[in-house]
Amino acid sequence: MRPRKLKTRLTGWYVGVMGGILALFGAGMSAVFFWELRKQLDLHAIEQIETLEGYFYFRPDGKLDLRTDYHDHPYPSTEQSRFIEVRTMEGEVVYRNDQLGNRQLDGLPMPGEGVDGYSQRSMQLPNGPPVRLISRMHPVGGKPLLIRLGISEVHLWESFLRTLAELGAVAAAALCMAAAGGYFLVQRTLRPMEAMARRAREINAEQLNARLPVSDGEDELGHLAMAFNETLGRLERSFQQLRRFTSDAAHELRTPLTAIRSVGEVGLRERGGETRYRETIESMLEEATRLGRLVEGLLAMARADAGQVKLQKTPAPLLRQAREVAALLEVLAEEKHQQLSVSGEDGVLADADPVILRQILINLTDNAIKYSPAGGKIAIRVKADGGMGVVEVTDSGPGIAAEHRERIFDRFYRVDEARARQTGGVGLGLAIAKWGAQAHGGELELTGSLEEGCTFRLSIPAAGDGRS
Repeated sequence: MRPRKLKTRLTGWYVGVMGGILALFGAGMSAVFFWELRKQLDLHAIEQIETLEGYFYFRPDGKLDLRTDYHDHPYPSTEQSRFIEVRTMEGEVVYRNDQLGNRQLDGLPMPGEGVDGYSQRSMQLPNGPPVRLISRMHPVGGKPLLIRLGISEVHLWESFLRTLAELGAVAAAALCMAAAGGYFLVQRTLRPMEAMARRAREINAEQLNARLPVSDGEDELGHLAMAFNETLGRLERSFQQLRRFTSDAAHELRTPLTAIRSVGEVGLRERGGETRYRETIESMLEEATRLGRLVEGLLAMARADAGQVKLQKTPAPLLRQAREVAALLEVLAEEKHQQLSVSGEDGVLADADPVILRQILINLTDNAIKYSPAGGKIAIRVKADGGMGVVEVTDSGPGIAAEHRERIFDRFYRVDEARARQTGGVGLGLAIAKWGAQAHGGELELTGSLEEGCTFRLSIPAAGDGRS
């Protein structure tokens, strides 16, 4: 079963990798050691067979035999593990020592066996140990014979298996030490993560200003902690905006409702004719209209935040859209004796939803008309700029100070609260316009001087090459 704790899994992986490395190292070392043991055995066998060749002779009866002094040769420790067999070129056995008895060393001679030097191979002796077989052709009494010498590999395998067991014990001890050391290192490494987890469990909606501890900003855990802190910062700002939005929305809704109620109560208390009642109803309708605009704005922002607004993009001619919006709002400008002008490059196309684009331009133009003084000028300019369709709306208002510019697109934010209420704004127009620009992959920026006039620059990706 998979361990639940990360430290246990990491330690297991560490020990597994360490075990694999030790296994590969041990296998390599064992192969080299076995090869070296066999090499030494082969050298020993060659030395013995060279000595053996000089001790063979033919007896007067024609049988092959070993001189008796061969047994005095200094190999007493391996005498019982030497198996000797001599065959003619036709394969006839002419000699076997007592240790070999009636057994044979690997059957008939193989083609070319022992002709050009020594032939070496391993075999299993029937009813006996595994042996290393050395063969060589050698003339005895002028007759070529195949001399075979088999040396038991029992001592070789005993040495090899003993060494293998020792390596296994060392590897097991090393793995135990690696497991203990790895667990300690993993535990120490993950200690900051545990501290972060404890701290994260303590953070709730009322403590979003709290941050996770950052032990080392240069390592991966430090980067993780900083990423969490950045996320907490964004959540904190989002909650602050949500609280401010809720508070502002409640305040904005309360104002027209209070006004409607106050006007209605006054109208009921005071007696008057048709004219008096008509004025009361008109005041209530004005507040109801303002309340309706506020609700519509709130619904639009709610749908935008929920991702329910699906853009239906088509190539939209910006200059024509700007002229239509100017014609729609021209009556408002005329009431304040303002000059509203539209200019720019004809044929600039934006890849945009015409309905959303129209609403953005209406909000920007209406905002310019509201905050420009009587007799002022509002200019709408259209142009293409680096693959973007650009609309700039410039007013002749009082400008916006630097401390307000960063928040001018926030919902319900107003530079001049009293003046904004006089103009009837609900504080959502620029926020909706900003969302619309970003939804198209564009941007809405505030440019212009701080002291006089504002220029809102709308940039939306152009359709095709940007021209019709």
